[in-house]
Amino acid sequence: MKAFNTFSAAMLGIGSMVGVGIFIVIGLAGSIAGNLVWISFIIGGIIALLSGYSLAKLALRYPSRGGIIEYLIQEYGENYFSGALSVMFYFAQLITLAAVAKSFGEYAARLFGYHSKFIIDLFAIGILLIFTIINLLGAIFVAKSENTIVIIKLTALTIFTIVALFNINPQYLSLKDSPPIFNTFFAVALTFFAYQGYSVITNTIEDMQNPKKTILKAMFLAIGVVTILYVSVSIAVLGNLPLDEVIKAKDYALAEAAKPIFGEYGFKIMSIIALISATTAINATLYAATEISYTLAKKGELPKIYKYNVFHSYEGLIISTILIIPMILFLNLSEITTVAALSVLIIQALVHFGHIKLTPKTGANKTLIVITFILMTFIVLITLLYNYHKNILIIYYLFGGFILSFMIEYLLRKFTHKKVKKSIKNINEELIKE
Repeated sequence: MKAFNTFSAAMLGIGSMVGVGIFIVIGLAGSIAGNLVWISFIIGGIIALLSGYSLAKLALRYPSRGGIIEYLIQEYGENYFSGALSVMFYFAQLITLAAVAKSFGEYAARLFGYHSKFIIDLFAIGILLIFTIINLLGAIFVAKSENTIVIIKLTALTIFTIVALFNINPQYLSLKDSPPIFNTFFAVALTFFAYQGYSVITNTIEDMQNPKKTILKAMFLAIGVVTILYVSVSIAVLGNLPLDEVIKAKDYALAEAAKPIFGEYGFKIMSIIALISATTAINATLYAATEISYTLAKKGELPKIYKYNVFHSYEGLIISTILIIPMILFLNLSEITTVAALSVLIIQALVHFGHIKLTPKTGANKTLIVITFILMTFIVLITLLYNYHKNILIIYYLFGGFILSFMIEYLLRKFTHKKVKKSIKNINEELIKE
């Protein structure tokens, strides 16, 4: 009997999405869109639904451990371009991990009453090194308690949201004090980042009951539930904190918003939940994502059987940690998160653009895939425009990352004769027709 039905697959997606992202994003996006940030979360949810639809259709046709990289190679071929994107995808994983570690540092420092950048970075690098050592030793820390942690996170956020909604100060949500409506679009790249994790549903496809029907239902259910939660949380936060305080506490706004209702204990509890979310996210991502992504970037393919510690080689893990540390030291949380969000958006936009020509094979609605690509591209462009005026360094970091990716791909091909390869040669027709 297959392990995943619609409910269990959806719960996996919800658990993956409701992680540290909301703790990072709520304040950063709120500092841009103000008390209209809930609109940004709705738009982000709609884009996530469309993206989830596209990825689900690709997963049905190309079930692979390589995930997005496999789809890019199927779409663009075994060439230099798809190889460079595999390197960029690896960098995107590192940037995301840096954002999570930096968020841990912010919440940990505030929890213990510290405010200096040195202490924040110390906490961030410390937690990264701790989990690097744990993974080097081969331990799978917290993995068995993941379901319990998800329930704790959801329960705490739900209680906070319900109580906060009953204590809203209507003046804080007044439209006369709202920023320009177009600011909601500037914040969408960040709110979309909070939805990252829905793609994990596609990884269950080979263990899914009637995948052709189950995967889409699970995807829509998971993203729908999370959208309702995020919109409610954003209204609760901006309805309990004046905008100037949200901007001041943008790196830890969710915990700060608990203060007016629950007092100092509310701040501490929310901070602890944010820390737990960050530690589980780092642990879940550090080995698997960096080792898989590193191997795809370096060699162009994964071994036929991939398991935790299967390589008995920690090259990817060690190099990944070394690369993440400078990001923590030299970028602030807002910069890291924005670069991570834009990297993910660009890569996924390219996946959906490539999917357009494959719709006859995947059976996806071509119009929906085109709309998904256009929306993602639009959000990328206006986010770049916003940061051109606000913080042009983000644009330099982003384009520098892409240029570096193409340079690394060139050097790998020249000196190691790397060639990206499709892992799915013969399509599993039974899986598609089921």
